[in-house]
Amino acid sequence: MAETAVRADEGREAGGFAFEERPRLLEGLRAYGLIMAMWVRSTMAYRASFVMTALGDFAVTAFDFVTILLMFTHVDALGGYTLPEIALLYGLSATAFGLCDLLLGSMDRVGRRVRDGTLDTLLVRPVPVLAQVAADRFALRRAGRITQGLLVLGYALITLDIAWSPLKVLMLPVMVVSGAAIFGSVFVAGAAFQFVAQDASEVQNSFTYGGTTLLQYPPTVFAKDLVRGVTFVVPLAFVSWLPALYVLDREYPVDLPQWVAFLPPAVAAGCWVLAGLAWRAGLRAYRSTGS
Repeated sequence: MAETAVRADEGREAGGFAFEERPRLLEGLRAYGLIMAMWVRSTMAYRASFVMTALGDFAVTAFDFVTILLMFTHVDALGGYTLPEIALLYGLSATAFGLCDLLLGSMDRVGRRVRDGTLDTLLVRPVPVLAQVAADRFALRRAGRITQGLLVLGYALITLDIAWSPLKVLMLPVMVVSGAAIFGSVFVAGAAFQFVAQDASEVQNSFTYGGTTLLQYPPTVFAKDLVRGVTFVVPLAFVSWLPALYVLDREYPVDLPQWVAFLPPAVAAGCWVLAGLAWRAGLRAYRSTGS
């Protein structure tokens, strides 16, 4: 048991992203890439199955936008927003979340690993634990969600009459990347919480899957207290609402200066710092099941 404890402690040191002889981030990215490639090769061994599951993911997520289309058969605007404007919000949110779900969608399995003791096997490997958990069972089929989001986004950009400027053009890819990073930080923070409450995956999902559904609708349909909560507490509004309303020349329901629309990269970086600290604290507090 003493030897196991020592190895687990060593695993925690590795799980904090790094070895002394290599940069922590590069080591984690390399490990993630290798594990991801292994799962992609496994998936492509059954290409027909992959195509069917990817199409299934595409169809299931498409029903969210079909629901919005059905609403607009009875109304001309929702919360003061037209269908193309809501399509822009939907496309940005769905694409950002789809990218995050593809890369980090396995993080909600941490609680299960803690319960059945399989997390111990990750601790004793000379590979960062976060990289192993994130890349575990990498599901390429989730690219169907990204494709669906991009199609809706394309429809919005073609239909909307936007007074484009270089800043607005640059804002679109920044929104997608920063939004994916913000969602990713929520995935990691939620996984860290599962070290304490092993059955908390649904709590995490309420902020991730629930968050992307929230952002698909304009902020004007929600109470201002909720809008403040996703702006100042869990900053999901920086995924799409704030920058997208700048692109649309719309006012934000909560009184904020216009320059906050350019903060998503900084918010994403801050969220990742906090999520990383939470992950390290959760990993250090972990106690083996002893099995």
